[in-house]
Amino acid sequence: MAPVSALAKYKLVFLGDQSVGKTSIITRFMYDKFDNTYQATIGIDFLSKTMYLEDRTVRLQLWDTAGQERFRSLIPSYIRDSSVAVIVYDVASRQSFLNTTKWIEEVRTERGSDVIIVVVGNKTDLVDKRQVSIEEGEAKSRELNVMFIETSAKAGFNIKPLIPEDLRQLCQEWKLYHQQSKKIWLT
Repeated sequence: MAPVSALAKYKLVFLGDQSVGKTSIITRFMYDKFDNTYQATIGIDFLSKTMYLEDRTVRLQLWDTAGQERFRSLIPSYIRDSSVAVIVYDVASRQSFLNTTKWIEEVRTERGSDVIIVVVGNKTDLVDKRQVSIEEGEAKSRELNVMFIETSAKAGFNIKPLIPEDLRQLCQEWKLYHQQSKKIWLT
């Protein structure tokens, strides 16, 4: 009997301060919609999506975390088995940008270097309110050795490329790993 290839599953955990747009990015990616009504995430929300990427079908598990301080103690358990940490800040909030360093440190404390980290500058549609330039975002990301992209969940800018880019890197790592190992995967 021929081995059955496993459906690759990737957990993407979305982290960042309150009101930076984590839920809006996920909603735009999943449903191509934007809701102008703000509603804080309580604890965590979880969504799943199956998509075809390169030569395989992958299942994405998108974990939308609460940004409020009172839920911070729960974050390490959500990070623990993630493949990708998406750390979001609001380009119109310098403090949320400065706090990305804390989020990155928390991810690395929990996962070491065994995780892809993407810093996302969201709300680029707020041109007149921008406090963080794209150059600052790029420089900080280079310095911290993480991926970087700017988005606007409201305008739908750079949402679709955000997640497939992460997954392309994961798929390449997955192929390398499975070419080197002789494991048989059953589903």
